[in-house]
Amino acid sequence: MVTPSSTDADDGAGDGYVLPRIPASAGGLIRDGEGRILILEPTYKSGWTIPGGQIEADGETPWEGCRREVGEETGLIVATGRLVCVDFLRPKAQRAGGLRFLFDCGTLGVADRERIVLQASEISDYRWATPAEAEDRLSGPVGRRVARALATPVGTTVYLEDGRPVAGVTG
Repeated sequence: MVTPSSTDADDGAGDGYVLPRIPASAGGLIRDGEGRILILEPTYKSGWTIPGGQIEADGETPWEGCRREVGEETGLIVATGRLVCVDFLRPKAQRAGGLRFLFDCGTLGVADRERIVLQASEISDYRWATPAEAEDRLSGPVGRRVARALATPVGTTVYLEDGRPVAGVTG
């Protein structure tokens, strides 16, 4: 049973309190019509990732951040999407942690696939990968997140922590 602690509480900071700030990012699953997803090789870290990145602190929403990052990194314009995953990453010494939002941005036709233009300062290469190839190439939490999102029934959003399901939480 859940009981409200107060009837006049809000989400803002009270007197003398500072609200915590949690980093957040958003990414997009983009398919090619043959069951493969778009993965990118970044220049600023090892391994492969999906299109996406940090949400701007100026009030940008996760969906806005997803659309902006996909556009910056690939030149693709994302018009529609469906939230498929929210993943919480615990902070570690080498990683700030935070929330990761993953949107299914649909399937590209052949002509649209030919319009990919990489952001040279951040992305060195791209490829279309099967779900198994993507899981192998993507880093730990990203690979687990994508695999879970791809396995989640359409119309369902999954909640994860460090890319893993959480006992007692259903989609």
